[in-house]
Order: sequence, then C-alpha cells, then structure tokens
Amino acid sequence: MNRETAIELLHKYIKNENTRRHCLATEAVMRHLALHFGADVEMWGIAGLLHDLDLELVNGDMNKHGLETARILDESGVDRQIIETIKAHNDQIYGAERKELFHHALVAGETVTGLIVAMALILPERKLSAVRPESVMKRMKEKGFARSVSRERIKECEKIGLPLQDFIALAVRAMQEISAQLGL
Repeated sequence: MNRETAIELLHKYIKNENTRRHCLATEAVMRHLALHFGADVEMWGIAGLLHDLDLELVNGDMNKHGLETARILDESGVDRQIIETIKAHNDQIYGAERKELFHHALVAGETVTGLIVAMALILPERKLSAVRPESVMKRMKEKGFARSVSRERIKECEKIGLPLQDFIALAVRAMQEISAQLGL
C-alpha cells in the first residue's frame, strides 16, 4: 500500500480531525524512527498513519480496536508486518508482550505524540516550533500533566535501545516538520 491509498483509507474511516492529526503525527514519528533504525520508512510510516483506522468504527471499544483495522488492511492486501504491528499497539488485544522493534516503536511513537501536543498547547505560542525536548522531558515526570498519556508506553523506546531523551528529541523534530499539517 502506498501513502496516497493510506490517506484515502484514513479519510474514509476517520472523520474526527484531531484523530486524523494524531495519525499524521504518529506517521511522522514512525518515519523518523525507521530512518534511525535503518528500517523500511514507508512500511513504518503506513503503520503509524493507519494504527487508529478503526477507532470510530468500533466506537472506541478497546476490546475490538485494531481487529477491524486488521480485517480492512488484510482485505486490501497490506503487508502482515504492518497488520500485526497495528494489532500489537493495543494492549487489550495483543497484551503487553511485544517483542519486535516495530511493535515497541509504534507503541512509544503513537503515545508520545499526545504528550508533545499537550506541551505545545500550554505554551503562549501554542506552536510545535516552541516545544523543546527538555521541557517535554520535565513534563514526563509530572503525573498530573497530560495524565491520560501513558509514560510506560512512551518508555517502550528504551526496550529498543533508544534512550528516552533521544526518543523525545526525535519525536519533537518529526512533529515540528509537519506542524502545518497538525495545525500547530
């Protein structure tokens, strides 16, 4: 599947603009992670872009989230690695027994986007360009800040050999590069 087809699927199944932006942010982070690890940039980007494809279809039911995406992507002939990685990002379906680099990358990558957006929104500029990785690191320690963002899921970056500080810097850069698309 190419990116153009993936974008069409995203727009077909996701109507909420914030969810679309989250998917675009995750795609950007995943592409940067793929470059960092010498992995397939397109494959990792598509996984990031489509990881929440069924969220509206399953009405947020985490016991089903990922399974409908797997069905849709399987019918579209998408690579099994992408499908399994998308299923693996939901702990309730897959469990937290992720072992593959690709799996951990998606979990950490999609989760950190929430923390970075929250950071941008509290700044006077309300822009990603004003976000500094050091500030995000400080906010990681504050349980009350963006409390719905799982710090444990973000820390899965360490399971793939990427120190938290480096991971956050990479994610901030990735999102800053597409800030216009994200409306930040």
